[in-house]
Amino acid sequence: MCGITGFYNYKASYMSNEPYWGNVIDSMMKKILHRGPDDNGTMHYDKCFLAHTRLSIIDLKTGHQPMAKGNACIVYNGEIYNLQELIRDLEYKGHSFDTTSDTEVLLECFLEYGPDFVSRLNGIFAIAIYDISHETLYLFRDHMGVKPLYYTTYDNSTYKGTFIFASEMKSLFEFPGVSPHITRESFCEVFGTGPAKTSGKGVFANVREVLPASYLAVNKYGINTVKYWRLKSAPHYDSYEDTLEKISSLVSDAIKRQMVSDVPIAAFLSGGLDSSLVTSICARELKKRGQKINTFSFDFIKNNEYFTPSSFQPAEDRPYVETMVKYTDSNHHFLECSTKTQADLLFDSVISRDLPTMADVDSSLLYFCSLVKDYNKVVLTGECADEIFGGYPWFHRDEFLHPAGGETFCFTPTLAPRKELLNKDFLDWINLDEYVKNAYETSVKEIDILPSDNETETNRRKISYINLRWFMQTLLDRMDRTSMYNGLEARVPFADYRIVEYVFNVPWSMKARNGVVKNLLREAAKDYLPDEILYRKKSPYPKTYNPEYEELLGNRLKDILHDAQSPLHFCVDKDKVLTFIDKNKDYGKPWYGQLMAGPQMMAYLIQVNTWLSLYR
Repeated sequence: MCGITGFYNYKASYMSNEPYWGNVIDSMMKKILHRGPDDNGTMHYDKCFLAHTRLSIIDLKTGHQPMAKGNACIVYNGEIYNLQELIRDLEYKGHSFDTTSDTEVLLECFLEYGPDFVSRLNGIFAIAIYDISHETLYLFRDHMGVKPLYYTTYDNSTYKGTFIFASEMKSLFEFPGVSPHITRESFCEVFGTGPAKTSGKGVFANVREVLPASYLAVNKYGINTVKYWRLKSAPHYDSYEDTLEKISSLVSDAIKRQMVSDVPIAAFLSGGLDSSLVTSICARELKKRGQKINTFSFDFIKNNEYFTPSSFQPAEDRPYVETMVKYTDSNHHFLECSTKTQADLLFDSVISRDLPTMADVDSSLLYFCSLVKDYNKVVLTGECADEIFGGYPWFHRDEFLHPAGGETFCFTPTLAPRKELLNKDFLDWINLDEYVKNAYETSVKEIDILPSDNETETNRRKISYINLRWFMQTLLDRMDRTSMYNGLEARVPFADYRIVEYVFNVPWSMKARNGVVKNLLREAAKDYLPDEILYRKKSPYPKTYNPEYEELLGNRLKDILHDAQSPLHFCVDKDKVLTFIDKNKDYGKPWYGQLMAGPQMMAYLIQVNTWLSLYR
C-alpha cells in the first residue's frame, strides 16, 4: 500500500515558483511517509503537483510513482485483483508495458477508456490521475471505500479555488493556509455518530472524502462527482444449492486473488470462522508452492486470569487458534499487549486517524500491527464477513428488528450513555438527537425496498445496508489506519464488491437457514475447516478484562478533568464524569457496536481531549 497527496488549480502557474511549491508538496508527503516507507517521489506541473509514498509489494524494482505516460500522470494507493484480465484486454487492443507494475496497467486503462475505466476494476484503491492535455485532475475510490481519500478547497491570495487531496487529513493541513477547524457538526459527528462518521464527511470543517464507488473530475468548470457503482436491491432467483455454490466460488476466488504479492503474505487468525477460512484457503494455496503461511493472533496480558464470558464474547480465542494452527500447519505467533501499552497508544491512535477512534480496540490493533510488520508486509484478514453475512445480534434479535424506541442505528441503539456525560449547554447547542436522526434517515432513503419484502425483511434490509455503509466502513477505516501507520498492508477479501452485491440480496431464509447464524458462509467453509471452528459461536475482536486497565484509564481521565486547561471541559460535565469513573461499568451493554462499554467510554473521552489538544 501507499500514500498519495497533491494539489491543483487551473489558474495556477506553480512552475514560476517551483522551489516554494516543491517544499509544500514535500511537507505534505512527509506527513504520510508511514504509509509508504520504501520509496517516495513527486511530479510537478504548472497547474498540478502530485506526490506518492510507496510500500513495495508488487514490481519491487520498477513500480516507482508518480508515473507518467502519454498525456497522463498517476499516483495510486491500493491493489488491483483482476490485473491479468485487464492486461490481456489492453494487449489485445495494442498496448504494451514497460514494467510489471499494476500502476502502469491503471494508467494504460485510463488512456484507453477514460475515467470510466474505474468500473472495470476489482480491488482496493485510491487513485489520482492528472490529464495533462485537458488540465483535469481525477480522483477515484474503490467500491467499498477500503482505501481513504480526502480533499478540501482553499482560496488564497494567489489562486482562488485550489483543490488539495490526500490519503490522510493530516497531509491537507500542510498546505499553506489550510488548518483544522471544527464546528457544531464536527461535535455531532464525534459524540453522536462517532466513532463512526457520515460517509463523505471529514469531520473537520470544509474537509470531505471521495465517496466509495465514486470519482471526482476537477477542472476549470468545478468539481463533478460521478457514481460508478451502487448497491441495489433485487429479487433473488437462485436456488439454495446454486446460491451456496456461487458464494463458495466468490469467497474462494476473492481470497486467492488477494494473495497476489511479490513479498510473503500472512494472515490474522483469531480462531473464529472468518479469519480461519481465510487462513485455511491461503495455507492450502501456499502449500502447493512448498511454503507455509505466517499467522498471528492477538490477546492481552493476564486475560486468561480475568476473562469473563458474556453474550458478546462467549469464549477465549486461544484454544480455537491452537486448533487452526495444527489444522493448517502455520507458522504461528501469539501476540500480547499490556494494559499500559494499550492505554499509551490511545494517543497514537488519534494521530493515525486524525480523529477519535474505537478507543482501545484501535490502540491495541495499532500495537499488534507494529509487531506483525516485523515479520510480513502483507496480511489477509477476516474483516467484514459479519456485516455481509449477518453475524451480529442486531440481524436476528427482535429488539433490533422491531425497536420499541423507533428506528435508529442498530450499533448505537441509544445515545443516553453519551449524553449523560456531556454538559447541558453543550448538549443544547449540538442537538445530538436531531443530528443522528437526520443522518440515519438520509442513509435509509438510499435503500431500494422491494415490494415482496415484508416488515421483518424490510427491517433486515435496512440493517444490512446501514451496516455496510456505516459500521463496516468504521472497521475498514480502523484496519487501514492501524496497519498503514506501521507500513503494513492489510487486505480484506470479504469486502470484494462481488460478494457484497450478491449476498445483499440473498433472503434471510438462506442466510440463517435453520436458525444458524451465517449459515451460508459456514456451509461454504465446510471443506476448509474442522467442525469445532465451523460451528463456533461468534466471538469479536478481543479486549482486556484486566481491572488494572480500567483503573489506569480512570486515573488518566481524572488528571484531564482536574486540569483547568483541558479542552474536554468545553464538552463534558466534570462532576458526572467523575461519578462515572468511580462507579461499576457494565461490560455487557456496549454504547457502540459489541465491545465499547464503560472502559471504552473513558478511553474515548481521553481521545476526544487528545484530538482537541492536537488540533487546537
